[in-house]
Amino acid sequence: MTTSTGTYTPKPGAAPLGRMIAAQAALETKMLLRNGEQLLLTVIIPTLLLVLFSTVDIVDTGDGEAVDFLAPGVLALAVLSTAFTGQAIATGFERRYGVLKRLAASPLPRWGLMTAKTVSVLVTEVLQIVLLTVIAFALGWSPQGNPFAVLLLLILGTAAFSGLGLLMAGTLKAEATLAAANLVFLLLLVGGGVIVPLDKFPDAAQSVLGLLPISALSDGLRDVLRHGAAMPWGDLGILAAWGVAGIAAAGKFFRWE
Repeated sequence: MTTSTGTYTPKPGAAPLGRMIAAQAALETKMLLRNGEQLLLTVIIPTLLLVLFSTVDIVDTGDGEAVDFLAPGVLALAVLSTAFTGQAIATGFERRYGVLKRLAASPLPRWGLMTAKTVSVLVTEVLQIVLLTVIAFALGWSPQGNPFAVLLLLILGTAAFSGLGLLMAGTLKAEATLAAANLVFLLLLVGGGVIVPLDKFPDAAQSVLGLLPISALSDGLRDVLRHGAAMPWGDLGILAAWGVAGIAAAGKFFRWE
């Protein structure tokens, strides 16, 4: 009886680019969802704000049910917490500990790494939006309007906040990023039309606050979901401008070490 040994020819080289990006995106998502601090920012805080301010008469949200005003703003806050605050802090510490430097030396190109981070942000946002929408419906939310307009607002909002978050993470030290990202989150929560309507602020402040990306996103979502607007072009234009500026600045000034 004779036996033959098969011939195995190794095939060195990197995996297909799509597979590498998908694997990195899955890893980024798992790390994000396992991080207790990030989970607090991305899920617990928006949920608590939605439930608290919808059930307790703390802030005058105008005519109609409070949840109809609050739900769009909290959806905008969820995008802010994930695309900006969470991503800025996580990327800042990855840069500090040399993780980004090592990944940059891998077969995954740098733009592929950023693409994976973006996919991770989008997956997390989908989970957030589904959860917050279910809770809002339970509280009596009655949304209306064009779903495509809502999707476009969320995409442009994600691009704007993601670019700004990466710009902060790639230019500041990790500790400074941690402090600045949380501070910006709190300031935009208060002054971005999320919980407190912009018309409660002085006229001079309204004109400035209305140009912020969080204001454009929350007001745009509110116009569509509460008032049934077809397409809030002004808010979309503001978000697009912030997105282009933020991504371009991040691409130019981001430091990997």
